[in-house]
Amino acid sequence: MAASSCCLLIVSSQALAGQAAVAAPDQYGAAVAAQILKDGGNAVDAAVAAAFTLAVTYPEAGNIGGGGFMTLYQGGKPYFLDYRETAPKAASRNMYLDDKGQVVPNLSLVGARAAGVPGTVMGMWQAHQRFGKLRWQQLLAPAIGYAEHGFTAAPKQYQYRGEAVRLFAGKTNFARYFGKLKSGETFRQPELAATLKRIARYGAADFYQGKTAQLLVAQMKRDNGLIGADDLNDYRARWREPISMGWRGNIIYTAPPPSSGGIALWQLLAIKQDRAADFAGVAHNSARYIHLLAEIEKRVFADRADYLGDPDFAKVPLAELTDPAYLARRAAEINPLAISATPDVRPGLETRQTTHFSIVDRWGNAVANTYTLNFDFGSGVVVQGAGFLLNDQMDDFSAKPGVANAFGVVGKDANAIQPGKRMLSSMAPTIVTRDGKVTLAIGTPGGSRIFTSIFQVLNNLYDFNMPLAQAVAAQRVHHQLLPKDTIFYEDYAPLTGAAADELKAMGYALRDQGWRMGDIQAVRVDGEVAETASDPRGRGVGIVVK
Repeated sequence: MAASSCCLLIVSSQALAGQAAVAAPDQYGAAVAAQILKDGGNAVDAAVAAAFTLAVTYPEAGNIGGGGFMTLYQGGKPYFLDYRETAPKAASRNMYLDDKGQVVPNLSLVGARAAGVPGTVMGMWQAHQRFGKLRWQQLLAPAIGYAEHGFTAAPKQYQYRGEAVRLFAGKTNFARYFGKLKSGETFRQPELAATLKRIARYGAADFYQGKTAQLLVAQMKRDNGLIGADDLNDYRARWREPISMGWRGNIIYTAPPPSSGGIALWQLLAIKQDRAADFAGVAHNSARYIHLLAEIEKRVFADRADYLGDPDFAKVPLAELTDPAYLARRAAEINPLAISATPDVRPGLETRQTTHFSIVDRWGNAVANTYTLNFDFGSGVVVQGAGFLLNDQMDDFSAKPGVANAFGVVGKDANAIQPGKRMLSSMAPTIVTRDGKVTLAIGTPGGSRIFTSIFQVLNNLYDFNMPLAQAVAAQRVHHQLLPKDTIFYEDYAPLTGAAADELKAMGYALRDQGWRMGDIQAVRVDGEVAETASDPRGRGVGIVVK
């Protein structure tokens, strides 16, 4: 089953002279965002409306029972909103271990104990309160309509639904709510419609202190979950400083901790720049090119495992990890001709499916938002009477330091479970600016593949000068230190032929990861012209609004 996160990205530039654009993971989210822009809404308005719509029409990933991150460019200034889920107060470091200290399979992925305290509703509410133009009720109206009157389910939704029914069978109430979701048929969610009507009327207060909160806590009690009334009442979204880096005449704004995505993207771009001579004349996605990417990526993942976590609970050495001298030292470790031995790739300091959409408005503002349930349909638990799915985001913690999570990624003490703590993420909603104006907005799903996918698309655009659609559709690969010397690919653009043979001869194992590598949604602005690209790996739609 693919990992299930949802990413929303909204961008704009005054150079657009009234032109706006949206690239969203399904036709409903795209159409709603476009209409909000036509109605005079700004980027944040369109983001809120699209996010709630996707909670209805993209239930495998869109959500009100999850959380995420939003990168904004508003009035020529960058902002970042962290509405990531948190561990419940009753959570404990070893809660997913058996009496022998071993990780219990699926306990952090399936059922009520896998859920963190949701942040999506609070995130959308705070973004709107600070920057929105249109009325809150107006922004939720389309989502309410789709929940009440239904939408037509897509083929891939039916496929994912079938996998989820088997995974959750006998363990959650998933089949009761989504068992009848079938491709090409109208799907209605009356309980979710009632919940959205309450949120439209009372705002975030309903979800965190009102009837919806009561229904969520009741579900936790029925299923032996951990989220209590105090967890919901005390939940807060946090405004943080976005990561910003200068890169080839551009300024890139992206996600700070508790996401690893922004730091990782910075490291990937900077180390590659330091090794520019190795890439000179190297063909795109040749064996040598893929090997060089793998050499960079394994070092980034080594740092991620040891140093990154919630900055409110652990000291995250951001300045050290992005220091040019440190990155140059890491770059010098790369072997351009052979595989670096995995045991020798250590932290360098001395001491599955997400959805993304991009929108451009006409006032020079930008938003990049990624939100998630983690794996498709989250924990499989639907809040009875409220009709929404809960996340399985607790799997993003280190259930046991040094033991891989569902994405095969290891973590250490910095990402250990603690009450109230935000779990580490790879989400990297990213905005590129030049001379103070947005030129690119980009993001993707994919768990640990998120920042490596964005990295490769940026390379395609800026190194190989590919058109946007081609850059997004091109073959992508992934390496993350562990499993040892393994390069992952996907069925959409398999790694075959001479490049595959050369990589195998070098000692790499090539592995089809079994699900699509991301679902990039991008908007690029060139002067007064906006263009969109929706990844052909998914079912996304791009619309330019004039």
